[in-house]
Amino acid sequence: MPKKTGSYIIYCNSVGGNDELIFDGNSLILGPKGNVIAKAAAFKEDLIMADIKKPEETKDIEQISREEENIQALILGIRDYFHKQGLKKGVLGMSGGIDSAVVGCLAVKALGKENVCGIMMPSKYTSKQSANDAKELCKNLGINSLTIPINAIHKLYIENIFPEKKEDFIDTTEQNIQARIRGNILMALANKNNWLVLATGNKSESAVGYCTLYGDSVGALAPIGDIFKTDVYKIAAFLNKDNILIPQAIIDKAPSAELKPNQKDQDDLPLYEVLDKIIRAYIEDEDTPQNIVNSGISDKKTVFSVIKKIDANEFKRKQFPLSFKMSKKSLGCSRNMPIVKDMSFAFKTK
Repeated sequence: MPKKTGSYIIYCNSVGGNDELIFDGNSLILGPKGNVIAKAAAFKEDLIMADIKKPEETKDIEQISREEENIQALILGIRDYFHKQGLKKGVLGMSGGIDSAVVGCLAVKALGKENVCGIMMPSKYTSKQSANDAKELCKNLGINSLTIPINAIHKLYIENIFPEKKEDFIDTTEQNIQARIRGNILMALANKNNWLVLATGNKSESAVGYCTLYGDSVGALAPIGDIFKTDVYKIAAFLNKDNILIPQAIIDKAPSAELKPNQKDQDDLPLYEVLDKIIRAYIEDEDTPQNIVNSGISDKKTVFSVIKKIDANEFKRKQFPLSFKMSKKSLGCSRNMPIVKDMSFAFKTK
């Protein structure tokens, strides 16, 4: 456009978070040749001026990685979400897993370490490694932390609701009870102290419903709710680039909800490298199930199983806390997927 008209173009963009939307700044002035002669900062307020009567000087635009851009956007979104509501402090569950580690780091950068509290809520299924990793993370971040074991509470739930339960049998109901106990504790502390709960779920888990309604999904805000699990690991690596915030053991170990003995996410899901490709193709690219199979991402049974989970769990996502829109199609507001729909295709896997 500048080349056609011989005009200068001034592009002025907002800066800051507005619910799920994050405006990134990056305002700029283009010269008649289409070159950038002035550019404002990204993700913060800035003032730029240019004298168009003087000879143009092309300004080099600093290129940043996708991970750094995501981090800057999420920090801005968290900070504005709290600030615009007149609140200062956030709380989150620290499990010793990668998701809570990343959300904890982002919260500290957005709010300050004095305004973040990490709650460790171990059960008898929490590994010693995870408990130690969570403690080390809180120490690295310099945040206040509390340890509230849930064994006794969980035992009372089971004894009163299912008195005939066999001791060695752990089904989905009992796993969900653990998550809901933790959600209850976080909400109670938030209510008592005027904090906001930060949910730690990611896009991969939310898409397929691999989370507990009223459990690990409770909160006022889910900062990484539109970030795929594979990208969470990339963000973690970038956060550790200058100094180690997230213990390497958290990054290295296999992801697990630790709600039953020796549990791993991949007991119930494909590898996240595969899962994320299927979700991206179906949600963001709006591709058909058969086309996704034909693309070679995975076999027909796996693809159809994942898509069945996506469609069946919209009722959960409708009740999830707000997430920042970080992709071209987030789960919360872009797809407008109905809660009830015909999923007969999902059973035709032969």
